[in-house]
Amino acid sequence: MTNALAQRVVVLDGGMSTALELAGHDLSDSLWSGRLLLTDPDAVRDAHLAFYRAGAEVAITASYQVTYPGFARAGISADETARLLKASVGLARSAASEVDGPRWVAASVGPYGAMLADGSEYRGRYGLSQQELVDFHRPRIETLAEASPDVLAVETIPDVDEATAVLEVVRGSGVPVWLSYSIRGDRTCAGQSLEEAFAVAEGIDEVIAVGVNCCPPEDVAHAVDVAGKTGLPVVVYPNSGEEWDAGERAWTGDGTGFAALAGEWTGRGARLVGGCCRTGPDAIEVLAKALAA
Repeated sequence: MTNALAQRVVVLDGGMSTALELAGHDLSDSLWSGRLLLTDPDAVRDAHLAFYRAGAEVAITASYQVTYPGFARAGISADETARLLKASVGLARSAASEVDGPRWVAASVGPYGAMLADGSEYRGRYGLSQQELVDFHRPRIETLAEASPDVLAVETIPDVDEATAVLEVVRGSGVPVWLSYSIRGDRTCAGQSLEEAFAVAEGIDEVIAVGVNCCPPEDVAHAVDVAGKTGLPVVVYPNSGEEWDAGERAWTGDGTGFAALAGEWTGRGARLVGGCCRTGPDAIEVLAKALAA
């Protein structure tokens, strides 16, 4: 993937949960899409395949919500959790074998807050020490690394403290990593400057890209400018731009409109571009065609 990024823009997939919901799956469980790794792995594989066929070159695994303590609370053993983490990579690999051209697998490493299933990944500052965050992330990262993904997608990280902890785990491992923050406006969700946020990745050989995800599309351009100052390729995969209308209990807005902004992002230096929440295969198809044009 590193060689490809030096030459061109690489298209990421969209929201795994969105693709699964569009296929009729109920993700209201606290284990979210990770539950289907246990109950319906073929559905996960099919979602990856739909994104690949839509033009995505990178599949992000369904391991975002899969953690040892979170699954233990649901009665799932550590051995079974390890199997599911590795299976998440295998399912994406299997889907990649069904399409032509280069395809990569990014193993998702979600934030601590994702395990809590209470929106904490959009706040950060969990009240944990740096060592506690390291101890939380290390087992899952080591298990995913054993499955040999092309890259670890350290994503939706809300604050610099957690990013620093994750990077401590991956430093010296030799496993490629991208680091992607959740942001609001020109700061991390925890309120730190983006300059501070991206600076923690400098000098760590394993980091191949930095950027943002799970944010409004209008926040991306500035983040690309700041991330680009690190000299690393920039990764961006924002939400669709739709907004939740609580009164009507429905999403409003154009779910593919974010693709119209992709040319600006790549013009500013983004090299890994995809979608996050509310971006299904159709949205990625629009994005891929827009970038190709």
